[in-house]
Amino acid sequence: MSKKTNTLLFILGGTIFNILVTIVCIILFWILCSVFIIPRLPPDSPAGSWIIVVIFIAAIVVSFFVYRLAIKIIIKKVNMEKYFDPIFGPRRPPRKN
Repeated sequence: MSKKTNTLLFILGGTIFNILVTIVCIILFWILCSVFIIPRLPPDSPAGSWIIVVIFIAAIVVSFFVYRLAIKIIIKKVNMEKYFDPIFGPRRPPRKN
């Protein structure tokens, strides 16, 4: 496979991974809130609707950090310049002073 194909597949795989981690976090946080927080709320409390917003935002934040951690691990293990094409243009050689 070419470097461009590898880059495209890497970005596609990373996007799918990030979406899946977000969905798993939403489900996990919903279960935790259903067990620990929602039963303690008074009936007809407006906090129930805010819990959904907080769960969604927390899932996005957690998935962002998990994604960054996974990318750092992959970058340490794989020579990115060897297998992937630059996304924003060719890399310049480092300056010599």
